[in-house]
Amino acid sequence: MHADEVCLDAPLVQRLIARRFPHWGALPVRRLASSGTENAMFRLGSDLLVRLPRRPGAVPDLAHEQRWLPRLGPLLPVAVPEPVGVGEPDEGYPWPWSVYRWLRGRNPVAGAVPEPERLAGDLGAFVRALRRIPPRDGPPGYRGGPLRDRDEPTRAAVAELGGRVDGGAVTALWEQSLNVPAHTGPPVWAHGDLSPGNVLVDEGRLHAVIDFGCAGVGDPAVDLIAAWNLLPASARETFREAVGADDAEWARGRAWALSISLIQLPYYWDTNPALADNSRHVIAEILAEAG
Repeated sequence: MHADEVCLDAPLVQRLIARRFPHWGALPVRRLASSGTENAMFRLGSDLLVRLPRRPGAVPDLAHEQRWLPRLGPLLPVAVPEPVGVGEPDEGYPWPWSVYRWLRGRNPVAGAVPEPERLAGDLGAFVRALRRIPPRDGPPGYRGGPLRDRDEPTRAAVAELGGRVDGGAVTALWEQSLNVPAHTGPPVWAHGDLSPGNVLVDEGRLHAVIDFGCAGVGDPAVDLIAAWNLLPASARETFREAVGADDAEWARGRAWALSISLIQLPYYWDTNPALADNSRHVIAEILAEAG
């Protein structure tokens, strides 16, 4: 997916495990299919997961998670990744890597959520719990700043997409969002990437949220993106009520969903079909909602 990513496969991960964690060296290693863009994931035995950065820009997220997950996890109503080991560069692989406890569940599919109202309530409870965590010394969120910081890359993405989207309609919506009142309250914790690939459901309920590499404090409206990248229109009000978002915050959340999808779509059009499909889904949902 990226010009600067390294090649990763199960034999390499097996060698890394054997050298760094010999007590796990006999466990089978299997690569997992994922729409993730920054890390590759391999199942280790039945109870563990190995996560390795694909490229240099993903490396800082490893230390970020190692530091913040132990603090955030106990305060959240669902499971989050539990780091159990940090690997070192070896066998030609140039960066640190992580081992986590395996979390059960599956990624929900936008447009095919069996119990959307239930999931909307669970997602709202997760977002509210995260927001209640004291923000002291929390890092700035990767997507916690003002929407105007996204203006140039969002417009560039629309231009790159050309006729593949209704450029006039999405630009008009984006320009409207720039006039929405900005977040004026204190910085608040947000996950920052609450997408279907980072949500695990089990028996119709939200079981876990993964990938906290974007987590930090700032405008929490970014976590409302799940209303459009996952939930159907019929369940959005349930999610909004569970979160407690006012009109301005809801509008900023919709703008975040639109901007993220527009920027992702041309970049991943050919290299990540699942992510590209979800980006098209979000754009279509937002356009339909606007009438």
